[in-house]
Formats: sequence, structure tokens, C-alpha cells
Amino acid sequence: MAYRYFVTGATGAIGSALLPLLLEEPDSRVWALMRADSKEHLTKRLEELIAFWELGPAQAQDARTRIMALRGDTDQTRFALPDDVYSEITRQCTHIIHCAGVVKMNLPLETARRHALGAAENIVEMARACQTSGVLRKIEFVSTVGVGGKMSGLVPETWITQPREFHNTYEQSKAEAEDYLREQIELHQLPVTVHRPSMVVGDSKTGKIIHYQIFYHICEFLAGRRTFGFLPNLGEVKLDTVAVDYVAAAIKYSSERQDSAGKIFHLCAGPDAIKLTELQKLVRQTFKEGGIKTPMIIHLPIAAFNRLIDLIVPLLSEKMSRIAKTFPFFLDYLSDKQIFDNSLTQQYLSRSPDFSNNQLDVAIKKYLQKI
Repeated sequence: MAYRYFVTGATGAIGSALLPLLLEEPDSRVWALMRADSKEHLTKRLEELIAFWELGPAQAQDARTRIMALRGDTDQTRFALPDDVYSEITRQCTHIIHCAGVVKMNLPLETARRHALGAAENIVEMARACQTSGVLRKIEFVSTVGVGGKMSGLVPETWITQPREFHNTYEQSKAEAEDYLREQIELHQLPVTVHRPSMVVGDSKTGKIIHYQIFYHICEFLAGRRTFGFLPNLGEVKLDTVAVDYVAAAIKYSSERQDSAGKIFHLCAGPDAIKLTELQKLVRQTFKEGGIKTPMIIHLPIAAFNRLIDLIVPLLSEKMSRIAKTFPFFLDYLSDKQIFDNSLTQQYLSRSPDFSNNQLDVAIKKYLQKI
């Protein structure tokens, strides 16, 4: 079927795993929005993306033919695209997939809002223009399970409208973007599926991921390599992670089905999320197998650990100091007793055999072996 996709975040963790799936249909074409300083930089970014996929020469050339790399910005009006290009997209685009996101936890709130809410406004504007042209079929909007903020208990697969506190400005801005999107869906009858992934790790078969993000730093933290062996007591806290190929496949599957419109999918481990103590054992074991030394662990109460970090930060290098200052953002989650419900999502995805096994433990181990 001749699908025409507009994709943001094509060079990110999810987007880079999704694009090859979209190209499986030989008649599909993709407009891939990328940040770039120049046309030459744009070409370089596309070539780096194709190289990441490790395609054969013929497949790589086919990808170059069917991916139209666009130099733009999700924060800017109409994505900072030329008028003729924007007009062409809105006349032909059948599917909009918004994967882009600035995953920084400690940005000033107004900056975080500009990234999350600004992008949502631009997605809606393009979607309405595509509606007017009569071509739009679906919108896939990637959010985060973090919109639940500090809710305790089971976070539902529904719009969350109740007042709540947030761990950081990233969560708050993404929640505000969802609030805006919900209003626009009701107002304009937009065919949107919201995808809320948890912390994305590598491919469940290969461990590959295009960028090492926050999970990499958490693994180093849990191994004790960043704290000289001192760690807070982890208790029964779990860390919800999800394999990147699972997320990408779910988005593609949803994009091909009209009955997923109006649904919210929690792409996560849910009740099966791994305990931090188990993850710590897995990290240290994998590092040991890879010849990476890890210090003996000394556990401290969280309050004592935070005081220790305050004392040692001035003694660290600039790079290590920046890393150590991120620990409080991570430790803020240790007091939560929160599980993300994914029962409805699993029921929907179970229609396809591709989702019979997420193999999360394999994904984590393969990912660690790639570090």
C-alpha cells in the first residue's frame, strides 16, 4: 500500500529502529525530519543512519531513494520547512509519526515546554492540513509513561487528568503536551494513537541502539563505577525498561490499523519490570564477563548517600561532576511505588505473533555487551 509517512525524531533511538520497518512495504515513502546545520550535514546524518542499519548496497540505495531527509526543527512553526515542501507534505502525507523528544530531565520548565508542547502544536497543525487535503489516515504520537509523574500504584492506560506532582520538567512538559493533544483530538476528531514507552534499551536480538542514553548512565551507577562503590539502598524498587525493537514494531503495527485510533499504549514491562537489585547483579555480571572492573558495593541510606555526593562533587573532574549531579534526579524515583499498567496494550498487540515475547532480560544483557 502506498503509505506516505512524515516522521520526526528519525535519528533518535525509536525513530532509527522504526524507519526500516516502514520501508518494508515497497511502495512506502518517508519524509524524515532531522536537525542539521547545513545540507551537507543533513546528507551526513542520513548516511550515518543508513550505516547504522548495516544494509547491503542495494538496500542502502533503496533507502536513499525512498527517504526524503528534511532539514527542520520540531520546535519551530511548520517545522521550519520551506513553504513548498510543507505544502507537498500536507497534500500527500497519509501518516504522521512523532518520535522526536528532548530527553533531558533538568531543563528550565519553559524550555522543556517549548520542546514538548511546541512540537505537539506543530504536529496538530500539520495533521489538520492533511485532513483538509483528505489524505490523513493515522497519527502516532510518542509520549512517555513518565506523564504519570509521582502517582502511586497502577498508572492507567488512559488520559491522566488528575492533579499530580512530577519528578522533573521533562515529565511535566510531556504531560502538558498530552493535555493539549487530548483537547485537539476531541475538537478536530484526529485519528491519534498515543504511545507511552518506558526507558528504552537496545534491540532484543542484537542489543543495538543508535545512542546510549540515560540507561547507560544508570548501569554505570548501579555497577558502582561512578560512585567508588557507594550506593543507596535499592530496596524493592523496580525500573521499567523496554526493548527498542518492541516499541518500533508496536508503532508500525498501530499505524496500519484504524481501530487503534483513540487508544493509549503503554509500551513497557509493566508488572514484569526488573528490580534494581536484579538489574545491578545483571550489570555487574555482564561487566565482569566483559573484563570491566567493578568496585565492591557499600550500601548507604539514601540521605547519607546524598550527603556523600555533595561532599565529593567538588573533588571530581568537570565531566564526573556533571554526571554526579544527575544522581538526585534518578534517586527521586527510589521513593516511588509505581507500576505502569500495560494489560490493554498487551491484549491489543497479542493479535500479532510479533509481540508474543518481549525478551527484556535478553535485550538488557545484549545492550550491556555493546557498551
